[in-house]
Amino acid sequence: MASSGADNGERAGDDRSSKRQRLPPSHNENEESEEEYEEGFESSEDEDEDDFEDLVTDEQSESSKSSQSVKLQSSDVLDCPTCCEPLNRPIYQCSNGHLACSSCCKKMNKKCSFCRCLIGDIRCIAMEKVIEASIVPCPNAKYGCHETTMYGDQSSHKTLCDFARCFCPVPKCNYMSSYSDLKRHARAAHSWEEGILHSFVFDTPLIFSMNFGRRNMVIFHEEKDGDLVVVQAFKGSKGVYVTVNCIAPMAPGIRNLSCSLAKLSEFSTMRVGLRLDKIRKVSEQIKHEAADMLIPPKMLSGEHWKMEICIGRENKYTHI
Repeated sequence: MASSGADNGERAGDDRSSKRQRLPPSHNENEESEEEYEEGFESSEDEDEDDFEDLVTDEQSESSKSSQSVKLQSSDVLDCPTCCEPLNRPIYQCSNGHLACSSCCKKMNKKCSFCRCLIGDIRCIAMEKVIEASIVPCPNAKYGCHETTMYGDQSSHKTLCDFARCFCPVPKCNYMSSYSDLKRHARAAHSWEEGILHSFVFDTPLIFSMNFGRRNMVIFHEEKDGDLVVVQAFKGSKGVYVTVNCIAPMAPGIRNLSCSLAKLSEFSTMRVGLRLDKIRKVSEQIKHEAADMLIPPKMLSGEHWKMEICIGRENKYTHI
């Protein structure tokens, strides 16, 4: 019987059998085996509690993992396959699983652009959850930005990103890059071209000519830091509308510029002080109400006239 008791004791301590052995030992087993059984029974209960705690911990860990955000290498994979714009709730899918944003569903009259099946009635909840939990790099990462944003909040960062792409203002030049790269490009690629870029020094007046016969735009390039300033003129029914802008993103780290702009004539002078708006691309059109100066016809003589500009930092010339 001693061997039986020892055998029972070994079973009580055996992880594989302790959870199964719940009945008391037979009446002919000695007290030692009963004590071993009780110890094994208590051990079994403790192990069950430990296993339950481990299970709860594992479930909580999995829940924690599922609630974490997912970082993607690119946001393109989550863009609407039809319009290529970021997906926003609600997101719909056709019976074949093709996705489309709600605006595309309306534009396509609820016809899938891929298989022409009905789309616009079945929500894709899974994709909506994915985009809510996705962290994506800035679209300007290839230009040097290291910021990441939630997929649905990209627009706010893009507007203020230091690396937002800017376009070269020189006609027929298709170069585009970050603000700092664009300044280097202008100096390297266009500074030697006669009449393309006009160098300027801060707080130094500069007289220049506008000529509708050749071009209605003059580009200024700061000698030291390379800031790019563009003056454009557009003919209108009430005269010539002139606007002055700085080629730069709206990022808070980019300094602001102001200027004194004057139309010179033989008998009179028109002068305004203004803060330069930041634009990333030159437009070939202008809204007349957005013009910085309106030159009346009486101050114009033909297609050619002279102007003066003095460019400074921040708001130095805004109170003229």
